Amino acid sequence: MCGDMDDDESEIEERLYARFRAHAQELLAQPAPQEPADLSEYLDKLFFDSLSRSVRDGDQTEAARRYERLGMQPLVFARLAGFLAGHLALSEDPLRKVIEAMMMGYGEAEALDQAQDHDHHHHGDVPARDHH
Repeated sequence: MCGDMDDDESEIEERLYARFRAHAQELLAQPAPQEPADLSEYLDKLFFDSLSRSVRDGDQTEAARRYERLGMQPLVFARLAGFLAGHLALSEDPLRKVIEAMMMGYGEAEALDQAQDHDHHHHGDVPARDHH
């Protein structure tokens, strides 16, 4: 019985990782600027480079450890965001900007789920979040 729960958890983790990878590949399929012309393009390139690294790191680890690695990556990026924001003037309200950017990324993942639901009906997929 306990083994069944581990199998179920493992299956859910595999499906969640597959969801991340599919969303990442969809975003990475968009053309990213090679030589950013302005700040906005620079920020997009930095995002795509970081996302690409996250996917690559997952691909290079054993399948059973991919979800665990994915689960820890946001903590590293949050630490980096805090470190960078900690060097900005408080008058620029860096914490609010970091939180808004994090919520934007969370919303992007949800929007990709909704877009995929409209493209194909996935029955039995792992929901993005529990709506109870």
